[in-house]
Amino acid sequence: MTAIEKNRRRTGWVVILTAVTMVIEIIAGWLTGSMALMADGIHMGSHVLAIGLSWAAYVLVQRLSSDPSFTGNKEKVLTLSGYTSGLILLIFAGLIIAGAIGRFINPRVIEYREAILIAFIGLGVNILSAFLLHHDHDERDNNIRAAYLHVLADAVTSVAAIIGLVVAMIWGLPYIDAIAALISSAVIIKWSLGLLRDSGRELIT
Repeated sequence: MTAIEKNRRRTGWVVILTAVTMVIEIIAGWLTGSMALMADGIHMGSHVLAIGLSWAAYVLVQRLSSDPSFTGNKEKVLTLSGYTSGLILLIFAGLIIAGAIGRFINPRVIEYREAILIAFIGLGVNILSAFLLHHDHDERDNNIRAAYLHVLADAVTSVAAIIGLVVAMIWGLPYIDAIAALISSAVIIKWSLGLLRDSGRELIT
């Protein structure tokens, strides 16, 4: 099995896992009133798209490898996939910020225990996805590295959601939940800008 085939299968499994968890977290966030949980679900949605692009990039590279008429640089396809992932993350970060601000203006009652349970499930999926996408650090494949860092960033937002919900429940401060969502969006923005910078440099070289 080639490295590209192996990475394609890795990303395919992670797309399925993340998509299922995304649906669960968004629905649970809406039903329980947790903005942080909904933000984590939306963030997972961005990873479904981003990692789905990584999977599609591997499929395309495999096809190009078997096409003798193609003489371009196949690695650019993988780099372009990473760049597009960065743009998607920026868009979803903006949606999370807008939602958190709206929650400050119109707060909702939060079902903390249910929300915390679902957030832990999401974190478990993130850890499993990171395990599936783990690769050798010297592997020169920016596409699999981007997918791996995506799920690590998602794990950070899951932790932020859990901490925000626990603190809000103990202290009776529902605004902490929205603050945790804003912190999550900051992590997403930081990661997306770094991804855009690094992949952009490779695209123009």
